[in-house]
Amino acid sequence: MEYLAYGAFFLTVAMTYSIICLGLNVQWGQTGLFNVGVAAFVGVGAYTSALLTTPETAERVGGFGLPIAVGWIGAALVSAAVSFLVGALTIRMRADYLAITTFGIAIALQLCFQNLEPLTGGVFGVGFIPRAFAGVQGDAILFNLLNLALAGALVLAIYLLLEHLMRAPWGRVLRAVREDETAAQSLGKNPTALRLQAFVLGGGIMGLAGGVQAHFVGFIAPANYLPMMTFQVWAMLIVGGSGNNRGAILGAVLVWAIWALSGSLISEVFPADQQARAASLQIVIIGVMLCLILLWRPQGLLPERASVSKHLGNRHDT
Repeated sequence: MEYLAYGAFFLTVAMTYSIICLGLNVQWGQTGLFNVGVAAFVGVGAYTSALLTTPETAERVGGFGLPIAVGWIGAALVSAAVSFLVGALTIRMRADYLAITTFGIAIALQLCFQNLEPLTGGVFGVGFIPRAFAGVQGDAILFNLLNLALAGALVLAIYLLLEHLMRAPWGRVLRAVREDETAAQSLGKNPTALRLQAFVLGGGIMGLAGGVQAHFVGFIAPANYLPMMTFQVWAMLIVGGSGNNRGAILGAVLVWAIWALSGSLISEVFPADQQARAASLQIVIIGVMLCLILLWRPQGLLPERASVSKHLGNRHDT
């Protein structure tokens, strides 16, 4: 039964990473926006939801004791608002310039998480975050299964929403901007506005994932939102298949499985006093896997599907 509880726990964490990957897929996979500040937007969502839902405390601002659902909505909205501010300043940049800028913003926000103690709790983080199904925490199997069902339902809802959007004219125009911005602009589209919309939507989804993670674990700290998280999420999307929402979910589960299994292997093989150094081997393992995937399937395990207008299939030569 322990394996069932751990399996549900593992899949729940994988589902939260799937939500982050779906957000990044909107930005990079569909629009070509090179966001290297993923961890910051996840962190903004996590702290927002925590501050809205935790009990009142004298040590910091916040503690409004609101329902978890309100915290998640707030997480998505605040992260989307931060994404809008960041995007409005940086969205005209291209490729590596955008990457450098978003990375710098991520570092700045991570330092804010660490030093704004009256708001974020500083290095000590925020605890006593209410957990969904807290009434059954004593039953590890039931608690983890219920959280898995909730996280899975969120992933499914976001997946269906994004699939609908990407099949709609808005999604097709996004891909047109990604492939040839000049051609899209010549057809009367506004590439800057479209790129900003995609950046905000992706950032909001990442913020929602941060809120879900915070309430599942019950504690957050600045160390949770280091650049390593951004590396993990990018690896997940590349392995699964950029531009494919199913690939984003598959990549999240697969890479998280390798990360978790390698961590367990390190704890078994290396003595306790060497495990901290040996943990860097996890990064090596993910890096090697990335290289192998890129050599074997450069477009990922589930590549983006080519979309052709349905009207083309109805044409007949006369």
